[in-house]
Amino acid sequence: MANVMETLPALLEKNSKIYGNKPAFREKAFGIWQTWSWKQVHEEVDRLSLGFLELGIKEGDHVSIIGRNRPQLYWSILAAQNVGAIPTPMYQDAVAQEMVFPLSHCSAKFAVVEDQEQVDKLIEISDQIPDLKGIAYLDARGLRNYDHKNLHSLKELAALNSKEEVLRTELIKRQKNQNLDTKCVLLYTSGTTGRSKGVVLCNKNVLESGKAGIEFDNINQDFSLICYLPMAWVGDFAFTMGLGLQSGMCLCCPESAETLHEDLREIGPSYFFGPPRFFEALLTSVNLKIDDAGSVKKFLYRYFMGVAKKNGEKILEKKSVGLINRVMYLLGDIFIYGPLKNRMGLSKTKVGYTAGEAIGPEIFRFYRSLGINLKQLYGQTEACVFVTCQPDGEVYSETVGVPVPGVELKVSDSGEVFYRSPGAFLEYFKDIANTNKTKDKTGWVATGDAGFIEEETGHLRIIDRAKDVGKMKQGSLFAPKYVENKLKFYPNILEAVLFGAGKEYCVALINIDLTAVGNWAEKNNISYASYQELAGNSEVYNMISDHIREVNESLAADKSLSGCQIKRFLVLHKELDPDDGEITRTRKVRRNLVSEKYSDLILALYKGAKEVFTETEVTYEDGRKGKISATVKIQDIQETVYQNEVA
Repeated sequence: MANVMETLPALLEKNSKIYGNKPAFREKAFGIWQTWSWKQVHEEVDRLSLGFLELGIKEGDHVSIIGRNRPQLYWSILAAQNVGAIPTPMYQDAVAQEMVFPLSHCSAKFAVVEDQEQVDKLIEISDQIPDLKGIAYLDARGLRNYDHKNLHSLKELAALNSKEEVLRTELIKRQKNQNLDTKCVLLYTSGTTGRSKGVVLCNKNVLESGKAGIEFDNINQDFSLICYLPMAWVGDFAFTMGLGLQSGMCLCCPESAETLHEDLREIGPSYFFGPPRFFEALLTSVNLKIDDAGSVKKFLYRYFMGVAKKNGEKILEKKSVGLINRVMYLLGDIFIYGPLKNRMGLSKTKVGYTAGEAIGPEIFRFYRSLGINLKQLYGQTEACVFVTCQPDGEVYSETVGVPVPGVELKVSDSGEVFYRSPGAFLEYFKDIANTNKTKDKTGWVATGDAGFIEEETGHLRIIDRAKDVGKMKQGSLFAPKYVENKLKFYPNILEAVLFGAGKEYCVALINIDLTAVGNWAEKNNISYASYQELAGNSEVYNMISDHIREVNESLAADKSLSGCQIKRFLVLHKELDPDDGEITRTRKVRRNLVSEKYSDLILALYKGAKEVFTETEVTYEDGRKGKISATVKIQDIQETVYQNEVA
């Protein structure tokens, strides 16, 4: 076999010898947690590797992995690597037509899927992906009467051993052919700015990035991680394969997306990673429960959260706060913080990270004030995640930390951030032009993000996507993502899209959070029959206006961003949806597409209209297209407030 530190399957074999019967994977099924040791996982991957060989999977073939987080799908990734193939995870919630491009682009020869739903998608587009020769499924329900000529049970595939001696010889040969430079995985970007690109990572990229993360936070085999993010996202791959395998930590898969929070509480992971949207939704849930609580609980919550806001972060960072404040915080931990952290499943979290996009400072401080060691990191698919992280004791809501071991940073004269790292990708698949545009011959990678390194702290601060940062008509800075994150701090606002580059003032498209606003509506005896009806309610508009005014006030205090205050807004008649291409599968707004799709609404905002009729194409769950129409109201933010703020 290749050197134990040169491939992920070799690392798995090493773990099976070192950790043996120590838990490697856990999965909750039918309400019961099942556990596999490192030794068992190595045996499963070995059998699956022989099955792949018997099916004729060749070195360099692409094997697509489609489904939610299941141990067997992670093992399939390792088995594909073990035989010299390149695993290519896909987003499980993508509709069939979305899968055509990545599957055809990489000429996938084989797919390992979770269930009938994914099999049906591949059958539906089979004429568009002629290179796909076979499918293996994990869950057999509903597939009994299908044509099984090229359809295989994953369980049966792992049991294939009719030519074991010959296959074993071939497996050893392929393992010896692999090294640190061998292609390890193909991950498609979310495609925020256009068609997604296939990022090719080699073993060195994944192993070195994972090693840097482990060293930075002293991660070891006693840690545990819950795996719930899309397997096609680099965040999941980097934390499970790169960091998880190298540290020897236990990887835990929830029963379903619906049971995630319950399963999270049961596992109590010591290492946790979540995008800002996860923490925003969790805070919304907390606020809704507090709104429903009795007067005594509300009083205790508000009082002790005041104590936490004042002292929590200082205590977390082991700073002096005085005896009385420490005692009051301890009481708060008994009555409020402890039960709340337990409810959220984060009571045992030693290290927590958020990334993907900027998190609202208020949301970030809320979790840290509870004593949760939540930090920010900055990374990209092209870097196998790790570029910068926040060291303990140096955690600031406005920055994303310092370079992890082995990473170099620089900022160009135009303000774009560049990095050089052992985790930097090999290439964009079949895209030499974009590869050369993004990574130069000396290894520096252009991130496409605008930022700067703070002189006082040495930390990197990201402002926005470089292409999105612009100027208002009067010359002031326009940084939409910064303002959007401030708006999304409010539980009632699910999404916000700001426009204003080259204009005299900014306008915003708002998505309300149906759960939060629906709960508010019920308490205020406001009836509604749909999202569209609630979104158009006058009282909802007034509530959103109040939030925007508060954000404008905070922007007025920032000289560089005071021009980004919002003068007019509307609440969209539908939620931005990845099925409609408006946001990515990782919940990032496709700003250009939204701008084009809702150009009539944006034009009405700048023309001074009070309402506008619009018709919008939507995609239903089964892939069918349709249209919805609505008359959308437009509301001004009080002129006096706006004028005072920009004065």
